[in-house]
Amino acid sequence: MQIIPDVHRFFAPTLDVGDAVVTLPREESEHLTRVLRLGPGDTVTVFDGRGHEFLARVAAASGRTVRVELISRVEPAAESQVSFTLAQAILKGDKMDDVVRDAVMLGVAAIQPVVTKRSEVTVAALLRGNRLERWRRVALASTKQSRRAVLPEIRTPLSFETYLDEPGSALRLMWIEPEAGTEVEGVGSLRGTPSPSDVALLVGPEGGWTEQEWTAARARGFRLMTLGPRTLRADAVPVAALSVLQFLWDSP
Repeated sequence: MQIIPDVHRFFAPTLDVGDAVVTLPREESEHLTRVLRLGPGDTVTVFDGRGHEFLARVAAASGRTVRVELISRVEPAAESQVSFTLAQAILKGDKMDDVVRDAVMLGVAAIQPVVTKRSEVTVAALLRGNRLERWRRVALASTKQSRRAVLPEIRTPLSFETYLDEPGSALRLMWIEPEAGTEVEGVGSLRGTPSPSDVALLVGPEGGWTEQEWTAARARGFRLMTLGPRTLRADAVPVAALSVLQFLWDSP
């Protein structure tokens, strides 16, 4: 494998490591030809979203159809040793887009949107508004930018109650604002603990969790955690939590 300088990256979900030529999806083809103005002979990289990436050369390009010839394997950015799933309460406006972008950049394996008491939206409304497809586009763009070759799964939104009934990760952490009025653990309590195989990070909405929510989560095996004495914005918590936990468990 080789590490190459920056070139434009394209998502090729049908890529097979035994292929000589790969056809890009329509959206990727249009971006290559109409936005970037690339054409036959130009060098790019393509990745399949499952960890494989190749240096490639554009073999043919005609608007919505682009075929690329695979040249050699490329070493993508390393994935986290711990599989992180971010269960994020729905945030208002574009803040959810920002959380998806940053969490993907920081290495999550999956994002589970969750509708909570204070989310001010329903699962049905999210699906009608095509928010899921938007978040998946944001995730793809962030995967490209961060040079990951694994595309994280953006799951269908669930209600808080339904999410709690889902199969659990090896370690389940619920992040609580410091003034919540219940006993919580500081993130320092995780220092020195063995790296878990997978972790669920449950992060609340603007306004925080209700007592009923954190009580129910604790009863289902979640550890209630805090990042310190200061109250953070809801969209800042996943960035801080992922950064700290990867330092604890992924640092050499």
